[in-house]
Amino acid sequence: MLDIKFIIENQELVKQNCINRLSKVDVDLLLSKYEERLSILKKIELLQAERNKNSKTKPTLEIIEEIKKKNLEIEELQPKLNILESEVRELLLQVPNMTHKDVFVSFNEDENPVLEICGEPTKFDFIPKDHVELAESLDLIDFDRGTKVAGAKFYYLKNELALLEFALTQYALEVCVNRGFTPFVTPDLAKKEILEGLGFQPRGESTQIYSIENSDLCLVGTAEITMGGYHANEVLDEKILPLKYAAVSHCFRTEAGAASKFSKGIFRVHQFSKIEMFAYTTPETSESIHKELLEIEKEIFKGLKIPFRVIDHCTADLGGPSIRTYDLEAWMPGKPKSDGVMGNWGEITSTSNCTDFQARGLNIKYKKEDGSKEFIHTLNGTAISMARALICIMENNQTKDGEIIIPEVLRKYLNGREKISRK
Repeated sequence: MLDIKFIIENQELVKQNCINRLSKVDVDLLLSKYEERLSILKKIELLQAERNKNSKTKPTLEIIEEIKKKNLEIEELQPKLNILESEVRELLLQVPNMTHKDVFVSFNEDENPVLEICGEPTKFDFIPKDHVELAESLDLIDFDRGTKVAGAKFYYLKNELALLEFALTQYALEVCVNRGFTPFVTPDLAKKEILEGLGFQPRGESTQIYSIENSDLCLVGTAEITMGGYHANEVLDEKILPLKYAAVSHCFRTEAGAASKFSKGIFRVHQFSKIEMFAYTTPETSESIHKELLEIEKEIFKGLKIPFRVIDHCTADLGGPSIRTYDLEAWMPGKPKSDGVMGNWGEITSTSNCTDFQARGLNIKYKKEDGSKEFIHTLNGTAISMARALICIMENNQTKDGEIIIPEVLRKYLNGREKISRK
């Protein structure tokens, strides 16, 4: 969350930032509630001081009555203060982070500038199949039984595709570890307070989060949640920074409001596996670490020889906690364009600099050499999201005979297997 003092001192700037990012939070209401909260808090503190002063004197009947009166006034004010504190926090959580000065301002989420294109869209001398057709002909995914067991948008990976997911896991972890990242396997659940502190919305109709009934737990949609909460309420020594983690987890998303978006096969599903990079840094190094996360994502997909492009999110497409976000979009021959022509770019990774926004929500600080403490900066980036990486490999590496060539960098994890053929 943003510092309330910053909002008070930069009201118009914050309001314009909310407009640019299509955020509908009422900043005036937030400030009004905050002032009301301060007023009641001051009354309570004054009453407490007067009561405590009286309690130090010899208790006469008059003093006892005065103390009782002040206790009663405090008891009447405390519930109002509790309600206002809850309302202020709820509104504060809705205010997005500020925006990097180089981010393109647009009210259209599709106007994301393209920064770089790596490789040419794959061309075929035959009519290519999409990943659903390939999976069916090669017996790699079972959608029908996934639906029977768990419902729509669940699936079983089978045969070589199941092995390929584990190969991708090994490959991406190896790249990250070679770059100095500590590997993790995280819980698939987190408390709602952790999600809220990081800027996720576990409640409401538009939430992407599955909540566990009769508990304060949620299924995580990314290991950003579990790794972001890893150092909650801690003070880290500046000497150990940056901390760089690479976390394997399952990810669960309701995909609320996604009905109009492309969702064929395993492109948009309720459960998938992912390796998420997460970093804790000082403010001075967060921008350079952000570029490093992007370079690692590019390294992984260059190694797989998948054509991709780098985009820079415009203001309308930025997530609430992020000051700047880069995506890799890979070429997917089976993904339709808006005019129905097959072949399009699809998001495969994302990396965001959240500055001190998440750290403020979870009270994560670092101690400087002079003994002072500041909120730390947090960053996240997708090393690899398995479902979409598998789509890219299947569709770009298909042959005229309906086989799939396995990327060379993955073969050592598959006993040298070079392709997937019909059974």
